[in-house]
Amino acid sequence: MNSVLQSLLDVFREPSVIVGLIALLGLLLQRKSASDTVKGTIKAFVGFLVLAAGAGVVSGALTPFGDMFQHAFGVQGVVPNNEAIVGKVLTDYGSQAALIFFFGMVVNVLLARLTTFKFIYMSGHVALYLAAMIAVILIANGFSSWQAVLWGSIAQGLITTLSPAMVQPWMRRVTKNDTVALGHTGNFGIATSGLVGKYLGDPAKSTEDLKIPKGLGFLRDTTVVIASSMGLIYLLVTLVAGPGYVESKLSDGQWYVLWAVMQAGTFAAGVFIILAGVRVVLAEIIPAFKGISEKLVPNARPALDVPIVFTFAPNAVLVGFLASFVGGLIGMGVLVAVGGTIIIPGIVAHFMTGAASGVIGNATGGRRGAILGAMANGLLITFLPLLVLPFLGDVGLQNSTFSDADFGISGLLIGGAVQAGHIAVIGLVICGLIATFAASAIVTRRRAATPETPAQESQPAS
Repeated sequence: MNSVLQSLLDVFREPSVIVGLIALLGLLLQRKSASDTVKGTIKAFVGFLVLAAGAGVVSGALTPFGDMFQHAFGVQGVVPNNEAIVGKVLTDYGSQAALIFFFGMVVNVLLARLTTFKFIYMSGHVALYLAAMIAVILIANGFSSWQAVLWGSIAQGLITTLSPAMVQPWMRRVTKNDTVALGHTGNFGIATSGLVGKYLGDPAKSTEDLKIPKGLGFLRDTTVVIASSMGLIYLLVTLVAGPGYVESKLSDGQWYVLWAVMQAGTFAAGVFIILAGVRVVLAEIIPAFKGISEKLVPNARPALDVPIVFTFAPNAVLVGFLASFVGGLIGMGVLVAVGGTIIIPGIVAHFMTGAASGVIGNATGGRRGAILGAMANGLLITFLPLLVLPFLGDVGLQNSTFSDADFGISGLLIGGAVQAGHIAVIGLVICGLIATFAASAIVTRRRAATPETPAQESQPAS
């Protein structure tokens, strides 16, 4: 009997198996054919193994980079990249993260059903990353697995329900309707951009009146941006560390320039592999979740990934990315002056959240709103990751960390509560639930008293 129980425990300690079982459950609930069920379950299982393989590639590229950066500057350099850090996290905490991800989706559907915040978070990849961060913070600070899954799932559901609601007033400005929402872990920074644009910008002067050179179009390809930008970063740090150090300690005699280029390309390849694994996993889980949620939550709005806003202001995408990156460089300069751990601008985060911040900032404050709003986002995703590092246990000692603003805000709240004790975390989650239902009641009463007109819907009220 004990051997059977031990075998079952071994099975459920494998995150790839957990993910396969979640996909199996979703497919069975959809009453898919036996062929589709077997195919989908196996693809989800293998997809997670692909993700883990990509994590190994990224880790292999970042480890020598961390050594080289510390030798060059005498401080630890951390690159905020969700795929890189999540790959490491899921290797150690994958089972708990997968369960928080799944039950967090369930909580999201229930909250959307029971409150006025009818947003279904469909950006499964960043929801998985969020679950991974929550799992790390709770388990690294003394929570058992079942406690982490229970309270982490509720926290995940609260975040994925309220995060789209925070940006929705600005989304109505961009899309001119209220049928779609923004679901991304950069929503806090993106909403901040909307506020900055509103108060500091000039909506009469749009980024879309600018003439952007076609030669910069390659900056819209994520893989190209990662490889080229990391190539520049690797080369710069390599030159500062010195060719002698690199060739004797890291590259095994390979020419230091070629080594730097290869390491940057390897990093980009690892991120590409991780994303491929994530897509395979979510392709089997999200459709089942979407079908179930549509039946349970009438009039639900799907909260989709940031590229949904890119077509509304293509010039703002590039302006926002560049402005956010400049904000990251300014933040890095401040950290260099202060000393200690240095947050190196994470290109993926600045590209995705910076671009969306540019679109939102442009909608509320034109060119100035796009630039200043995206720069504010860039500063947030420089300093917030640094503040969350102490709560990540051994994961915080890696050369990468979580990047987007929602990770920073939720990580600070959960991590701060964990430091105060288990009861504080439980109290935080329960207070979050009470506040959500209270806010829902207030919004419902306000809408009943003053029904929205189409003109009102475009304003950032509610």
